[in-house]
Amino acid sequence: MRTFLILVCSVALACSAGAAQNDNKSKKPAQKNRQAQSMQHARPAAAPRKATPRRYQPPSTATSYQKTKGRQGASNQVYQSRANVKPAKMSSHQVATQNTQAARYATKKTKQSRQGINNQVYQSRPNVKTARKNSQQITTQNSRTGRYANSATYNKKTKQWKGNTASAAAFQSNKKYTARRFNLASNTRSAKFASVRFQQNRRIQGSQYWQGKNYWAFRNYRSVWHDRSWWHNHYNRIVFVYGGWYYWNAGWWYPAWGYAPNAYYAYDGPIYAYNSLPPDQVVANVQAALQQQGYYQGDVDGLLGPLTREAIAGYQRDHGLYETAAIDQPTLESLGMT
Repeated sequence: MRTFLILVCSVALACSAGAAQNDNKSKKPAQKNRQAQSMQHARPAAAPRKATPRRYQPPSTATSYQKTKGRQGASNQVYQSRANVKPAKMSSHQVATQNTQAARYATKKTKQSRQGINNQVYQSRPNVKTARKNSQQITTQNSRTGRYANSATYNKKTKQWKGNTASAAAFQSNKKYTARRFNLASNTRSAKFASVRFQQNRRIQGSQYWQGKNYWAFRNYRSVWHDRSWWHNHYNRIVFVYGGWYYWNAGWWYPAWGYAPNAYYAYDGPIYAYNSLPPDQVVANVQAALQQQGYYQGDVDGLLGPLTREAIAGYQRDHGLYETAAIDQPTLESLGMT
């Protein structure tokens, strides 16, 4: 009985094992079928296409302009952004180089400015004649109003009068005048012109405007009255001319008022002692020189009367000199009397 039970059990076990193996074999073909079906349903991969070359098409003008403009705008923005960047600290060598360049630039500018000034001066030289004409017009206007301060200007800053500093040598005549001795009737009293009257401490009108050492005699002149003994005690050279007495002092002739009670003087003021000649000979030579220049039309008489003084003033006015209306060194030099 036991043996029969064992046989039945073993048969049952063998059957169950065979059934299990059959199940496993059926499952494997099913999985293979499923994989095959999935492969069939999947799309095949596309084959790679060959790249076809494209023809070159030039961009339109508007498009290229916009692209170029856009690039320029971008570059400008970059430039502006760079300009706003704070400069980095320079090294000592860079600072020295920059200072050297600045110094060279300043030197160059200085040379250019000097050249400009020289050009202006050179260009202004041809206008000297115009300036002289203007000075002559000013002198004529001043003489009409009774002023003798020709070519004198008043500086408001310094509050001083400034005279014409033009040298008489610049207006000197090309011809040299040779001094002569004239035969004059100066030993007698003249009745041609009325004698001037004596005024104590009289000053020469307009002399305060005449600057320079050549006019100090006019600025310092004062009419004084002394007797004959006083004049001899103070001056060793006194001459008699046309009824009047003149004393010599530092190259000038002056009227010696009071030397004689009824002395005659056609002019009250200093006369430059040209070539150490007496006053009448000096006046006669000036009259002759003015005749040659066409300014004096009267007689050569050696008297410094109104006609002679008017001729002298006209010559001085036309040659840019102080209008002293008297005989002074710059006027004689301008006439060629040296």
